[in-house]
Amino acid sequence: MSVKLSNGREIPIEMHKVRIVQRTSLPPARQRLQAIEAGGYNTFLLRTKDLFIDMLTDSGTNAMSDNQLAAMMVSDDAYAGSESFYKLAAAVKEVLGFDRVLPVHQGRAAEHLLAKAFIKPGMVVPMNYHFTTTRAHIELAGGKVLEIFADEALNTQSSHPFKGNIDLNKLQDVIRTYGPDKVAYVRMEATTNLLGGQPFSMANLREVKRIASAHNIPLVFDGSLISENAYFIKTREPGYEHKSIQDIMLEMMSHVDILYLSGRKSTNVRGGLIATNNPDYFTALLNWLPVYEGFATYGGMSTKEVEAMAVGIREMTDFHVAGSAADFVKYFVERLLENNVPVVTPAGGLACHLDARRFVPHIPQHQYPAAALAAAVYLASGARGMERGTLSTDRDQSGNEVMADLELVRLAVPRRVYTMSHIEYVVDRVSWLYRQRELIQGLEFVHEPPVLRFFFGRLRPLGSWSQQLVAAFERDFGSDC
Repeated sequence: MSVKLSNGREIPIEMHKVRIVQRTSLPPARQRLQAIEAGGYNTFLLRTKDLFIDMLTDSGTNAMSDNQLAAMMVSDDAYAGSESFYKLAAAVKEVLGFDRVLPVHQGRAAEHLLAKAFIKPGMVVPMNYHFTTTRAHIELAGGKVLEIFADEALNTQSSHPFKGNIDLNKLQDVIRTYGPDKVAYVRMEATTNLLGGQPFSMANLREVKRIASAHNIPLVFDGSLISENAYFIKTREPGYEHKSIQDIMLEMMSHVDILYLSGRKSTNVRGGLIATNNPDYFTALLNWLPVYEGFATYGGMSTKEVEAMAVGIREMTDFHVAGSAADFVKYFVERLLENNVPVVTPAGGLACHLDARRFVPHIPQHQYPAAALAAAVYLASGARGMERGTLSTDRDQSGNEVMADLELVRLAVPRRVYTMSHIEYVVDRVSWLYRQRELIQGLEFVHEPPVLRFFFGRLRPLGSWSQQLVAAFERDFGSDC
């Protein structure tokens, strides 16, 4: 929720109070330099003891509610037929309208099962944009991802409210080109992670469903940030301003054949699920569930997490919960814009995204500008973000580098974890870094894994720019900051 101050400025205000805290520390810049060197200039390989603020991801890092923690204490640990599962199924039916539910241990597990059940070699999956693990599972099954976003999606200086929309003409072209039998399913991601957390509109979802249904093609919905997308529909799409988040979600799901999600985001739980009303789809997925996950009433999740997810699904329909991260991201983006820092606009649903192409335009893509910028942000602040660019895009089958459409640094804002002072601190340090941007140079691989290389790859700086950056920082802030 945002409130207007007496001076006219709007700020996000927390509609919760903090009752349990976790201690953190701010390591000095010289220690941060040692840590990033030890981690191969990959922020995934930093240890949390060397962090001040962790903005790597909003996945599994959100604050759970008191009701979720209480629910975990009454879980039923039965291997089969757990009553905790039936509470989850009831919540899915009430909030999302689906009769059949399969729990899985997280979102990529759902992607794996979908690929096993629906994708055969030579098939294609058109979508509003890929996610890293989504693409990996589809390609490992012999399929191909087709990104059919509208041109506006790649404009990082935009005011378009729904850059996550599918281009309907491109969707029809895909079906004509490949034939309906070769289209495994159409995927809509809420919100599009690699485009900067951008949502799609209800009108677009409705039309995508109409086109897919006309050719008997399933519509699969990645709802990991479903409540944020519903929040943006409510606040940005005409005709929905007076509808509840719950009503918007139900309308969204009325257009969907299969929902899957990582519970680590909107429901604030470490787990995931797949839901559908189609018995044939359900059976096709159920056949693989015990092979890769577990029995149908726990699916690789702890029953404590199953209980908490049931509560989280209901809580994500609360307007203040759905908008808690989105409002902070909006404030974060606006404050950086005030300091002329290049960021993706409009603000999205999961993070503030720095536009590395505009931040460090002197670094060519083959030197991984977004990865270099992510390392520089950590050196300047102790805040850990994530590269979302060419480093996050694996090489093609011939070993050639595939240049990403965008070069972004994602500074995630986990729900109800950080405060205004944390945001202001990062704004200040990133703004300082922007003024020193000429010091930042590129990176090169030392160790490059063949798949999802951004997780475990190790790099080194081209030249001594990291030492020079730390020296500049210490001149301005001292050696203890």
